[in-house]
Amino acid sequence: MRIGPYQLENNVICAPMAGVTDYTFRELCRRFGAALAVSEMMSSNPLVWQSEKSLNRMTHQDESGIRSIQIAGADPEQMAEAAVFNVEHGAQIIDINMGCPAKKVNKKLAGSALLQYPELVEQIVRAVVNAVKVPVTLKIRTGWDPEHRNGVHIARIAQDNGIQALAVHGRTKACMYKGEAEYDTIRTIKQNVSIPVIANGDITTAEKARFVLDYTGADAIMIGRAAQGRPWIFREVVHYLATGQTLAAPAISEVRDIMLEHVRGLHQLYGEVLGPRIARKHVGWYLAEHDSEGVFRSEFNGIEQGNVQLDALNVYFEQLAAT
Repeated sequence: MRIGPYQLENNVICAPMAGVTDYTFRELCRRFGAALAVSEMMSSNPLVWQSEKSLNRMTHQDESGIRSIQIAGADPEQMAEAAVFNVEHGAQIIDINMGCPAKKVNKKLAGSALLQYPELVEQIVRAVVNAVKVPVTLKIRTGWDPEHRNGVHIARIAQDNGIQALAVHGRTKACMYKGEAEYDTIRTIKQNVSIPVIANGDITTAEKARFVLDYTGADAIMIGRAAQGRPWIFREVVHYLATGQTLAAPAISEVRDIMLEHVRGLHQLYGEVLGPRIARKHVGWYLAEHDSEGVFRSEFNGIEQGNVQLDALNVYFEQLAAT
């Protein structure tokens, strides 16, 4: 798949996820085969750009691979300014968020709330596309609610105003993450536009990825929550799509090494106070299968120091290997 001048190595993409797809996570996902790993969304409000959290999200030059940065907001002028700012800081692709269903985003009329207002969608898309020389992509849901699936209309607006690839999550805003994703709307969108379409939603296995690609006719698939605590899913999916063969799950020793690398990276990225706190949710995801009762996670969540976290994880895996 191609986005503007950028030829992707395959058609498997890591979805942007707020509070998850930071620099450390994106680098891991790319290493395991994701052709593109989109950043967590950044507010278009310049008043928050100087916060420590925002500054952590804004340094793009050191990343490997293609740097795709997602911005969120409802004001066309601010969105254009945010796009320019991120390009100046190394972004090679700007992605517009019109898919997030979170209340704190939607109450500001951003994210998937924008799907109710096609005219505003058009204004935002046009402003961002005209503001930067890099490709602009868009992520949407299938509509506002099941009675108002206007994804095809939004997709046409996107194409007519210069969007160069469109990711579609197979749920409406009202559905949040409940129930199952539906792919009929994505298939219809693909049939109605010529720009690349990326299918997203409930792609949890390599076999499901193959099914979704075949069913929708999409150019690529995007994996989000299934990669939490499991970045090697990209390796599994890429291999299966290329060969039809299923890779064995990683050995527990590899899981340990990946998780320790991830946790160290979070400590380095966020510092000695925030780093260990952010590491907790990732460790919880990694260990969901092995620590089903949550005994170790409860203990781990009380640890404040990074080096103590790493020691505790090493001990845990030594005990796991001995059982």
